[in-house]
Amino acid sequence: MPTDAEGKDGGSSIPFLVKDPELLARNIALIIEGANRAARAFLKPREEGAVSTDLADEIALIVRTLAKVVDYWRSEPARSIEAQSKLFGRYFALWTAMMQRMSGMSVRPVAEPEARDKRFRDPQWTDSLYFDFFKQLYLITVQWAEEMVDKADGLDPHTQLQARFYVRQIANAISPSNFPFTNPEVLRDTVDSSAENLVRGVNMLADDITAGDGELKIRQSDLSAFEVGRNLGLTPGKVVHRNDVRELIQYKPTTETVLKRPLLIVPPWINKFYILDLSPGKSFIEWAVAQGHTVFVVSWANPDERQATKSFEDYMREGILESLDVIGKITKEEEVNAIGYCVGGTLLSFTMAYMAAVSDMRIASATLFATQVDFTFAGDLKVFIDESQLEALEKKMSVRGYLEGSNMAASFNMLRSNEMIWSYVVNNYFRGKEPIPFDLLYWNSDATRMPAANHSYYLRNCYLDNKLAQGQLSVGDIPLSLGDIEIPIYNLATKEDHIAPPRSVFYGSGFFGGDVTFVLGGSGHIAGVVNSPAKKKYQYWTGAPPSGDGYESWLNKADEHPGSWWPHWQSWIEARDDRRVKARVPGGRRVKTIEDAPGSYVKVMS
Repeated sequence: MPTDAEGKDGGSSIPFLVKDPELLARNIALIIEGANRAARAFLKPREEGAVSTDLADEIALIVRTLAKVVDYWRSEPARSIEAQSKLFGRYFALWTAMMQRMSGMSVRPVAEPEARDKRFRDPQWTDSLYFDFFKQLYLITVQWAEEMVDKADGLDPHTQLQARFYVRQIANAISPSNFPFTNPEVLRDTVDSSAENLVRGVNMLADDITAGDGELKIRQSDLSAFEVGRNLGLTPGKVVHRNDVRELIQYKPTTETVLKRPLLIVPPWINKFYILDLSPGKSFIEWAVAQGHTVFVVSWANPDERQATKSFEDYMREGILESLDVIGKITKEEEVNAIGYCVGGTLLSFTMAYMAAVSDMRIASATLFATQVDFTFAGDLKVFIDESQLEALEKKMSVRGYLEGSNMAASFNMLRSNEMIWSYVVNNYFRGKEPIPFDLLYWNSDATRMPAANHSYYLRNCYLDNKLAQGQLSVGDIPLSLGDIEIPIYNLATKEDHIAPPRSVFYGSGFFGGDVTFVLGGSGHIAGVVNSPAKKKYQYWTGAPPSGDGYESWLNKADEHPGSWWPHWQSWIEARDDRRVKARVPGGRRVKTIEDAPGSYVKVMS
């Protein structure tokens, strides 16, 4: 006999009717077999000593941090009673509401998810008493826990930031949507297929642990659907120079004339540059070439032991200054426009401060994509940055000379763990569905390693001590100041950025010495930048030059425009110099080209 998940309730029900008991029994055996394979894949590298885990240290840090929150509320009896009363009062309200619902009354929910929360969109989360109860019980508990952290006034700001982050990670992990028996979609799939979805899922889990050499490497896209040079990074060009830290690519022109000033793009070394050259029609590089730019792009090496001692200064000299030398030799131009993206923009700003100090005027204008130069408001990534954690990280990097790309990828994914981790856990391993091909998520999984010396310098001097904005860095005996940078700057932030929060980017605008045009793109760190005009997605905001009034004040007064900010940027570039010359071929017949774009460095996998 079928039974209902919710007893007496007016909503729809999920009948737990086994359609094929024999198939179910066979699939249960296959699930056990797949689970054993996953366990072997997890344990084997640990038994062989190939994988060392810092899980115990990480758990200890979480426990110590949250213990400080608990201590605050327990330190005074009145506080403890207040905290317990809030929680149990809400639990009682939920129990009362559920009793009223069972009697046929229409009752307003005690707790509701945010409108943007995709986890609870299935109608059963509301229609079924069973699922609705678990949903609201979860939401009440999470909201209470977040309040306990926010109102723990005795904590220092860094501890409070860490506690808030850890509470969110735990809350995201224990969501009822992440468990088969409390997720209506998973239950439906399991009943309808006699658990074939779980068979597919546990085998995908085993495959992903094997692919991660003992660590779970969650597939976010169909990795077989893409290949750099086959259907990604296709804009025609040539590698015109190569050194230990980067290749320099020059792209083939598609217009008869080009802007007199070449364009140098400095992407982040924590990712691969082809985020700016995704599929045709979505490529910023392709679009910039079509607008008449002579585009040069830095393609960073995916470092190994050979780059272990390469410093931030080495990346400046060999990555940017040497590229400017090559561009000058090829084009015979003395001025370029430059773009820096994320940490590439931080390095570019560091370099421009050095160039200003030594009267090197080759960069005539700069554009920064989602770049922080001041880290006061750097957001949740600061959770990972304190002296003890940096010492542990530096110790880890000293073993091989680099940090595995998976470490950085995991940190970024945790900033949006519901979307970037748990949604795939449910879809892949419980529902047994292969992720769809998605070029951006393929790129996201194509992680790069971090060279030890460079990464340590960046984290300590920027994130931890914020020395770049404070004018406390130097190159040799040459002090650096962002205030010496007097060239015009186009400073792009994105509204939903978790990596370079718009408030942080806006605040950083005030440290430059010249005119800064601040523009806010819709969406986040990637989609807000890679937003082709052809897609007609999102929007952007423009307004007055950044001032001490702050980001929120600027946004309230800003003008909203539909679509991509790319044409606005092009107009900004041409307003500063729209002179044109005959189109330039890669190498300019002055430098021998090495190979076709996208080159070799970008194809090195971690």
